[in-house]
Amino acid sequence: MSFPSIPELAALDSTASGVRIPPGDTAPLTPRVRALLDTTEMRRLARVTQLGLVTLVYPGAVHSRFEHSLGVYRLAIEFLRRLRTEPRFAEVVSDADASAFIAAALVHDVGHWPYCHPIEDMGLPEIPRHESLVGGILAQGSIAEVLESEWGVSPARIAELITGSARDRAGRILHSLLSGPIDVDKMDYLARDSLHAGVPYGRNFDQPRLLANLCLDERGDGLAIADKGRTAAELMVFARYVMFSEVYWHHAVRAATGMLQRAIWIVRPALAPEALVRTDDHEFVSWITAAAAGTTAAPLVAGLFGPRRRLYKRVASFDALHRPEVHAAFAGRPYDQLVAACGRLAALLSSRTGQRIEPDALLIDAPPAEREVEFRLQVRERTANGAETPFRWRKLEDLSPVVRSLAHEQFDDLVKQVRVFVAADVAEAIRGCGSLEDLLLKAAQPA
Repeated sequence: MSFPSIPELAALDSTASGVRIPPGDTAPLTPRVRALLDTTEMRRLARVTQLGLVTLVYPGAVHSRFEHSLGVYRLAIEFLRRLRTEPRFAEVVSDADASAFIAAALVHDVGHWPYCHPIEDMGLPEIPRHESLVGGILAQGSIAEVLESEWGVSPARIAELITGSARDRAGRILHSLLSGPIDVDKMDYLARDSLHAGVPYGRNFDQPRLLANLCLDERGDGLAIADKGRTAAELMVFARYVMFSEVYWHHAVRAATGMLQRAIWIVRPALAPEALVRTDDHEFVSWITAAAAGTTAAPLVAGLFGPRRRLYKRVASFDALHRPEVHAAFAGRPYDQLVAACGRLAALLSSRTGQRIEPDALLIDAPPAEREVEFRLQVRERTANGAETPFRWRKLEDLSPVVRSLAHEQFDDLVKQVRVFVAADVAEAIRGCGSLEDLLLKAAQPA
């Protein structure tokens, strides 16, 4: 049997030493896992909420990235337990590689700062992607010492497994387990976010069936699934789609996201990503509150983090199916162009309503270009007896109209809407001025 020297595999079925995490799982605690969990870098994640602004809409969703990291770590062991019986996997992935994968699963979020994803989605050049900061964080401090002394692995190896920069075949395979169509990260956050938000959507896929049917793809350097797991994979796609539709992209969550992004835009001269990446939620709120003081960002920040929740109101929504012109005019636009368009729209609305509308009292929420639900996965089908090869490989999206529809028509055309949010004190005036479609199209054009 592969991986005889991996203590976490042996400890998975034991309740002698472990930490309980919702919904009732035990993550095994070996001495080297304990050492990683006790580092400064990992303890910070216990003070960073997993869903950030979603908690303004789903108050139970206050779970931490530390809890999520424990869930991902536990799933990583489950993946190894299944895949060690796959001959091609066992041939390539050594005990040292397997240990590195477990450590990478545990520390995969160390580059996250509070409210990271909404800020990254702005695409500002001064704000690097959190993945690009992982190497620097792992290379120094207590976490580097533990990785080298307790795990016998270089921090650089862990970083390349997380970022996908590994050149060797084992590294590519293990990265696909951390970040791919079916990976330990998605399988945990869908179920965990759903549990804490109090909704069923992210838990309605067959995780045991998925685990039982994991295999390597045709080239042997990425994760695939056997045909008996196809329905379970479709259910996971559906779970992800509904979680985006009802939780991550809920209209009030998008209003809060737009407010934070505009506040960041206003205070961006004070941004220092290398400092923010070491903050927790409380420290971030203290920083942005101080940075916003005396600026037009102050009411935005107060509405999000102050004593009273004051979210902007939705006054219009446009999807790609029913309002393709408006959607095409804004979807995927750089953030600075959206801000400029907001200024032009505020001027047009001020003229139409006879009420002064400040540019920062109005937000155009436009979806980024990335496909959050796209699901590229190979399915291994067994061929008939006597065939030249025992298996053939198909794309899940070719086998499943459901997957194609969810990733494209349903999500990109209907869920990822262009929305207009405004401050509460001007919402009624704007709602009373008629359709915003023509004004938005005018505002989309540079002056």
